[in-house]
Amino acid sequence: MQLEISTPQKTLFQGEVRSVLCPGKDGFFQILDHHAPMVAILAKGQVKYEISGDITPHFIEVDRGVLQVLNNKVTILSE
Repeated sequence: MQLEISTPQKTLFQGEVRSVLCPGKDGFFQILDHHAPMVAILAKGQVKYEISGDITPHFIEVDRGVLQVLNNKVTILSE
């Protein structure tokens, strides 16, 4: 699936990933390939994602934001 993490200033990451773990308003949740469409509010914390073909997990700190899953693409807009 595709993942894009952006702030108002720049795009922090854009690429193919296996999974995304996000800090939601009510706790952490995971997005996997072909997840159902959804919109969620993100809390302050770390977004963990696993890039396809790489066994090392990657992390990006977010203050807060929103997440959208649509057509096998995860879009995160954060401050």
